[in-house]
Formats: sequence, structure tokens, C-alpha cells
Amino acid sequence: MERKEGTKKLVAGIFFIVGIILTIYVILLLGKDKGLTESKFQVTVYFRDVGGLIEGAPVRLAGVNVGTVSMIDFLEKASEGRRVRVILNIYEKFKEQFIGKNAKFSVQTEGILGEKLIIINIMEGGRSLNFDKPVLGEDPIDVQELAEVFAMAAESFTKTSQTLSEIDMQELSDVVGETAESWSITAKGINKVLEEMHDISIKSKRLIDRIEQRIIDGDLFKVF
Repeated sequence: MERKEGTKKLVAGIFFIVGIILTIYVILLLGKDKGLTESKFQVTVYFRDVGGLIEGAPVRLAGVNVGTVSMIDFLEKASEGRRVRVILNIYEKFKEQFIGKNAKFSVQTEGILGEKLIIINIMEGGRSLNFDKPVLGEDPIDVQELAEVFAMAAESFTKTSQTLSEIDMQELSDVVGETAESWSITAKGINKVLEEMHDISIKSKRLIDRIEQRIIDGDLFKVF
């Protein structure tokens, strides 16, 4: 009887140990997939507004997950108008992508549910990223403000369409016709004046030619 009890306890202990080992293995496996066991370095970014960004959100560079958001808190004193501090944990294996580069950090929205994440864009030229100093991040696009702008544009377009529809096209056609006729009469008048000026010019030239010829012949006063 005692031997059976001992056997049961041994088997239970073995299962318990195996369960613990499997649990640790699964945790390590999942942690590796999530990058929990990888070495990281930190980058501090200051934002005016993070637009609902949460800790644990992904950080991406060129579409690749390179880290996660480690912490979000407020600064005691604003820095260049920015009051929110975001600390990013970037995987050490991607550090070479940032060395000697100028990087822009921005909060963006992804997916239908509007998941917030940090997007890193490597910029050409400019100041190289210093991991020991905070970086000034770009403000996220205000979707509400953007929607209001589109709404105002649509309203303006609707009012313009209504105004155009209210114009009496026949009246507009009559006005255009009268204007065209007026321009035609004006053009004819200008042409007539030009023709008369041309005739006067020809006659004046003939008179001047005759006077010059009289002067040459020495009998200018005979004309008068």
C-alpha cells in the first residue's frame, strides 16, 4: 500500500516537473517571437500628442518590426512645445540601421481598428541620430480635423453647385450674346477709325512729298 502511494507521488511529481518545463519552454518560445529575450537599446522621443498610442505598441522601420514602445509619460517641463515622452526599445540587431543616419519618428494609424504605432523614416542628410539625447517626434494626423476639412470642402462644393444651378442659362446666354455683339460693333468702329487714319496718313505723305519737291525745284511759294 505504501509502495503504491509512493509510486503515485513520484508520477505526480514527474508530471509536475514536466509541466513546469513545458511552461517555461512555451514562455521562452513566445518571448523569442515577441523579442522579449533579445538585447535592446532605448531611444527617447518627445511628442506634442501621441493620438492614443499605448505601451507595447510596435515600432517599425521600412515595414519591419524593430522594437516596441516601452513607456509613455509626461515631462515635468515642456521641450519645444512637446510634453509627452515616449521611450522606445529597439532591438540591438537593428542598431546599424540608425548609426550615422537622420531619422524621423511619427505616430501613425494602422488597420480598420485604428491601431497606433511608431513609424521610423530614415532621412537623407541632416543631423545624425544621437541615442543619448531625446528626439523630437512628428505629431500624428488628426483624423477628426481631416474629416472636418473634407466636410467643409464638400459643403463649399455643394453651395457652388447650387449657385450654378440657380443661374438662368437663357439670361446668361443673352448677356453673352449682347456682350459679343457689343465687342463686334466696337471692333468695327476701331477698324473704321484705323482705315480713316490710314487714308489721312497717305494724303499727308502725298502733300509732304509735293512740298519737298517744290522746295527742291525752288518754287515753293508759287503753290500759295
